[in-house]
Amino acid sequence: MKEKFKSDFEIVGNNIKRLRKEKGWTQHDLASRCSVNREKISRIENAEKDYMYSTLLEICEALSVDISEVMVKNQA
Repeated sequence: MKEKFKSDFEIVGNNIKRLRKEKGWTQHDLASRCSVNREKISRIENAEKDYMYSTLLEICEALSVDISEVMVKNQA
């Protein structure tokens, strides 16, 4: 991951974590609803790994949210 995008990945990760927790889901629960394993969910939530746009779309679909919801700052 390029360092200049780190804050953007942190925003997305924090929003995914918040939305997942609002549903009362574990990382495993979210992973089981899309084709992403639990470890990747963890790395995305903690901004430890770059990911493909299609992966983000799958996660949004599983969470039943529009992609814009996970990209917005200050949603906590």
